[in-house]
Amino acid sequence: MDKSYVYFNGKIVEEEQVSISIRSKVVNYGLGVFEGIRAYWNPDQEQLFGFKMLEHYERFLLSAKAVNIEIKETAEELVEITAELLRKNEFKTTTYIRPLAFKNDLSIGVSLKGNENDTVAIFCQPLDKYIEKDEFRVAVSSWTRIADNMLPPRTKATAGYMNSALANMEAVDNGFDEAILLNRHGNVCEGPGENIFLVKRGALITPPVADDILEGITRQLVMDLAKNELGIPVIERSVARTELYNSEEVFFSGTAMEVAPIVEVDRRMVHNGKPGPIYKELKELFYAITHGEKEEYKDSLTPIYK
Repeated sequence: MDKSYVYFNGKIVEEEQVSISIRSKVVNYGLGVFEGIRAYWNPDQEQLFGFKMLEHYERFLLSAKAVNIEIKETAEELVEITAELLRKNEFKTTTYIRPLAFKNDLSIGVSLKGNENDTVAIFCQPLDKYIEKDEFRVAVSSWTRIADNMLPPRTKATAGYMNSALANMEAVDNGFDEAILLNRHGNVCEGPGENIFLVKRGALITPPVADDILEGITRQLVMDLAKNELGIPVIERSVARTELYNSEEVFFSGTAMEVAPIVEVDRRMVHNGKPGPIYKELKELFYAITHGEKEEYKDSLTPIYK
């Protein structure tokens, strides 16, 4: 369709009607939080499925609470608003959904105090692959991941993604597809916008939430699938950089990235340089679940078209 519709300050409106002042605190200081959600189109069922929308909006509300941004809508109301927005845009393709909550006050000064101009917005856009790669070659970044007592990664704060952008730019400029960040203790943390998993001696290993990572919703699903569907032990523990070099498998997870294999780290081949069998099984399960093909996981999905 020709027109794009968004949600802004309590209403669904045409996107061209929305504007934000250059004086806004979110423009000047990045005082906001956001979420990333996907809806998957199943052409056989002619249905668009919102994936774990309630869980994403519950995290969205917690992010806003942590930085004193007021969101009047409940998580359940935001799910309904998003479903209506997708229908209004008539999306019948896999779609990315971006909710934002931010300080829209126009006064000068770095402050999160006051809620009278707090603003909620949601926009959507068709998105298949986040990065047009089937396999990823990555490098450990020289940039250190921001810490929980600096700018907490679990809040998905807009300002925090300067850290991610710098790491990604460094990696791409040096000929890699993506970066991996270490935390201030030198432990493996995550990618700029992705959680990370390793496979070693038949176990799935991932950094713990205390190591300055985003508590990923796709991350949790991957852990649940490994335990419940594949019968694989899952271990949350700190990971040393060199463990990336001697793992049997390494892969990313995330809403935008989905589940994606890493075949090379710091110009060192991961195992045989090909996506591993555990990644492949998890990827297949993830696809089936998100496209509404596994009945026992239907409670993870919100059908958009009635």
